[in-house]
Amino acid sequence: MSNSRQQLGRRGEELARTRLEKMGYTVLEANHRSGSGEIDVVAEHEGTLVFVEVRTRRGNALGTPEESITPRKRSRMVDAAQTYLQAKEAEDREWRIDLVAVEMGFDGRLQRIDVLQNVVEL
Repeated sequence: MSNSRQQLGRRGEELARTRLEKMGYTVLEANHRSGSGEIDVVAEHEGTLVFVEVRTRRGNALGTPEESITPRKRSRMVDAAQTYLQAKEAEDREWRIDLVAVEMGFDGRLQRIDVLQNVVEL
C-alpha cells in the first residue's frame, strides 16, 4: 500500500473516531488485529458492542466508501467480530457492525462523513 494511501486511511480513521465519540460511542480499541483480520474500531454504544469498519475515499473514481463493502468483506468483518468476541469471552454480548464512510477532497479537506449502523445483517 502506498504511503499516501496509508496516510489517507489513518486520517479517515482519526476523523471516524472523533465523529463516533461525538455521537456517544466509547472507543475501546483501534486497529485490533487477529488471525481473522483487522477491526478498525471496537466501541460501545448504548450498551451494544460495535465493530466499526472505516472506509475512506478521495474522489469517486473507485465508487463511494459504502460501495467498497463487498459480500466477501462483509463475511470477513463478521469473522473478525466473532473471533474478537470469543477471545474476550463475550459471545453473549449484544453486538453489531457499523460503517463510517469518509470522503475527502483532493485538497485534503473532509467532504463527507456518515455513520451507518448495523450494515451487516447477522
